Amino acid sequence: MKFKIKGLRWYIAGLLMLVTTINYIDRACLGVAGPIINKDLNINLQQFSYIIIGFQFCYMIMQPISGRIIDFLNIRRGFALAAAWWSIANILHAFARSPLTFGLFRGLLGVGEAGNFPGIAKTASEWFPPRERTMATGIANIGSGTGTLIAFPFVAWIILKWGWQAAFVITGAIGFFWVILWALLYRAPEKHPMITPQELAHIQQGQKELDVEESVHEKGVWKVVFKQRNFLGIAIARFLSEPAWQFFTYFIPLYLMQQRGMDLKQIGMFAWIPFLAADLGSFVGGILSPFYQKLGLSVLNARRASMTTGALLMPFALLITAAPTAKGAVFWFCFGAFGHNCISATLLTLPADLFPKRTVATANGMSGCIGYFGGMLFIWTVGWFATNVGYGPIFTMIAFLDIIGAIALWTILRVPKAQPNMQTV
Repeated sequence: MKFKIKGLRWYIAGLLMLVTTINYIDRACLGVAGPIINKDLNINLQQFSYIIIGFQFCYMIMQPISGRIIDFLNIRRGFALAAAWWSIANILHAFARSPLTFGLFRGLLGVGEAGNFPGIAKTASEWFPPRERTMATGIANIGSGTGTLIAFPFVAWIILKWGWQAAFVITGAIGFFWVILWALLYRAPEKHPMITPQELAHIQQGQKELDVEESVHEKGVWKVVFKQRNFLGIAIARFLSEPAWQFFTYFIPLYLMQQRGMDLKQIGMFAWIPFLAADLGSFVGGILSPFYQKLGLSVLNARRASMTTGALLMPFALLITAAPTAKGAVFWFCFGAFGHNCISATLLTLPADLFPKRTVATANGMSGCIGYFGGMLFIWTVGWFATNVGYGPIFTMIAFLDIIGAIALWTILRVPKAQPNMQTV
């Protein structure tokens, strides 16, 4: 008798959280090592900004392509390929000898890392019934905050001990341990030797309520995704949601230093706290949808209500500039980070709910591409507003963009065919 694991799907969710943590450690490595690298490679601030934009552009463009590759190869091979790619790209940073080569390797990192969230969406669609998908996605998304939290002290310690090149080699090598774990442990539920018959029945029975009907023999993954109005609703919501997270990721330390007078030691003591709140938001966002379903809402309305709950927390961002102390500003940043990741748990799950299984990663990647484009546009405007007007308009936009995104979900999304348990009312 082969060894069986009860609740195997939650171990799969743990693997997703681990890979997202590694993804964000690799991504945040530059933020810690940046000042030393700039001096060592003679990179000026303008060149440094181009390097960041290069990563963002490659990440944005590759999300739908990565999703399509994962849908084509299957999740086991596609996700392993993405993680191996970005791990190699991260290691290559150590061999950069000029701003150009460093920027090239940074772009390659964006190409690989773009596969992470499409891979999560695809895995959630295979391993979890609808009532549990936001929980699985929320667990996976905890890695985004955890990776950033770990990166600050871990990367700094490596740099102090062995230098910045070692930081990229070590953090990149960690990804290969995950690739090995994934190759050894991941199989589709119906093919996994360690799944119990009860859990397999639970997954398969639960998924029947959200089987999305396709036209017989309909070809073309892109056609299936783009022709649905549901894609428009998800894309709009992600376009309006991403600016807040981009701002928190890149500008919290800068804001606290320039506007609140914190020194580096104080930033090290307090700037990580909003990302801890973001992790808590990922967890709460994961359980909100099942909670609303228990109250009697349909699956789709529970998803909408979950995003709306997170969106209604975002106006607390208006209190950041009004806070009398720097610690007070950090406190209100926590509300924004918490609310955003509540929203993310829903938005990352919706493609698995609303699209046929063979298109889930593609739909997630394409909507993620549009969302990241919104984040890039927002970041490009931040510098002008902060310099000429102040941070007030920035926090105002952060406060209300997600509310508009929630309205888009309520007004645009429709129940796909053959999903009676997702009725809107």
